[in-house]
Formats: sequence, structure tokens, C-alpha cells
Amino acid sequence: MSIEGIGAIAPINAIDEPLLAASPVQPPAGGFAQWFAHEVGQVNDTLIAAQDGVQKLASGEAGNLHDLMIRMEEAKLSFQLLAQVRTRMLEAYQEIMRTQV
Repeated sequence: MSIEGIGAIAPINAIDEPLLAASPVQPPAGGFAQWFAHEVGQVNDTLIAAQDGVQKLASGEAGNLHDLMIRMEEAKLSFQLLAQVRTRMLEAYQEIMRTQV
């Protein structure tokens, strides 16, 4: 097995295209509101799945307690993250509203 050495790196002036002029950044389709609504829906689905697992456990249908506990913890963490994002959004909005023009 042979290992080839690393070739010399070209100087910055030798680069044909500037990095910043490659292509303009496109905003995400739908914007922030659509993204946030999608994330809220995913958190809701996670919470519903955890609740269904608890109901199955209570009725004796649950097969694996370990998986249920993992789903419950994921639901808890995703909800906490969503609450933090909401709080930060409200703080940013309030800061913008306090800004004098």
C-alpha cells in the first residue's frame, strides 16, 4: 500500500471564482412561519406517540418499557425545545418593538 503526499495548495490569487459570487442564497420556501408550523406538528406527533405508549402500558399491551421511556423523554425534550424557541421569538419581537425609529 502506498501513500501519496498532499500536493501544494494553490494560492488564493489562483482561484478562478470568488467564493462569495458563486450563487445568491435562496430563502427557504414558505419562510419561517411554515417551518415553525411544521416543527409544532412534529412535536405534537411525538407527544401523541408517547401518550399512546403510556395508554398501552396501562392496559398491559406495551411490549418494551425501555422504548416507551425513550419515546417519552424524546417528547419531553422536543416540547422543551419548542417552548424555548417560542420564548426566544417573543423576546426578539419585544426587543424589536422597543427599538426607536
